[in-house]
Amino acid sequence: MDVLSDVLAVTRTGRPRSAHVRWHAPWGQEFASVPGSAGFQVILRGSCWLRSPDAESIRLGVGDVVFLPHGRGHTLADSPETPVTAPACGPDDHEPYAAYASSSVDRSGDGGAVTVVLCGAYELDPSRTHPLLLTLPDLIHLPAHSDRRPELSSAVALLAAELENPRLGTDAVVPALLDTLLLYILRIWFKEQPAGENTTGWAAALNDPPVTAALHAMHRDPAVPWTVAELAAEAGLSRAPFAKRFALLIGQPPLGYLTWWRMTTAARLLRTSDAPLRSIAAQVGYTSEFAFAHAFKRTHGTPPGAYRRKS
Repeated sequence: MDVLSDVLAVTRTGRPRSAHVRWHAPWGQEFASVPGSAGFQVILRGSCWLRSPDAESIRLGVGDVVFLPHGRGHTLADSPETPVTAPACGPDDHEPYAAYASSSVDRSGDGGAVTVVLCGAYELDPSRTHPLLLTLPDLIHLPAHSDRRPELSSAVALLAAELENPRLGTDAVVPALLDTLLLYILRIWFKEQPAGENTTGWAAALNDPPVTAALHAMHRDPAVPWTVAELAAEAGLSRAPFAKRFALLIGQPPLGYLTWWRMTTAARLLRTSDAPLRSIAAQVGYTSEFAFAHAFKRTHGTPPGAYRRKS
């Protein structure tokens, strides 16, 4: 798997939820802060304002996408001054997040201008959050550019159609579309980050072909006994420049990241499979079950067997 797909596979848990909501002005809806989740808002019709506690209000129009990767609380309203007219809602509320595939929810006001929003939330596991996600800002705003982001527009249109008019198979289609939407949002945001000589972090790393090639190699097969020289060859660089470049962008040496990823992968396998420890050890690059158990305990603070029993 590639880096971004792997990151989401490790971090995502539970089932995503979404709703197709119609508001009539005047209206104001608060969305509660939910640590351990990520939320999104997509404007399908009309316009509204997004208000956050410590940021300027943002006017949103048709096609705008807002993503809140750390579950930050916020308010949507028909104007910057309209007070909240409904109780704060969270992803576990019966409405509007009645289910990951729900029919439209109509929030009637006084018959004013209509705004239709596609909203949703993803459940994340804070204990295994990848550093890639930790570096994201509290709020990502992707203004509507259907010509520049056709895949995002297509995913939104398909998801909105399924939620507005559930049919046979909707319960299977919607979760897949929600995961697709999340991938597109992150892919576009990382791709559009400005590059520069002094730019570091995961946004810079994913836009750096040599470092990305090395990351893909580690994620593709963590069981390979990679050396820095072999990873440098994957990156198309000599050993020393590669190691320096990787550490500068990722924040740790190549083999340090490899060990962390192996242990993260092992933790997922312990939680989600009944594979024996020796099999899991082999899948993450350890020929010795004892060496694997020692490395796992050093990373997670508990032996793999005890970790599995607690999960």
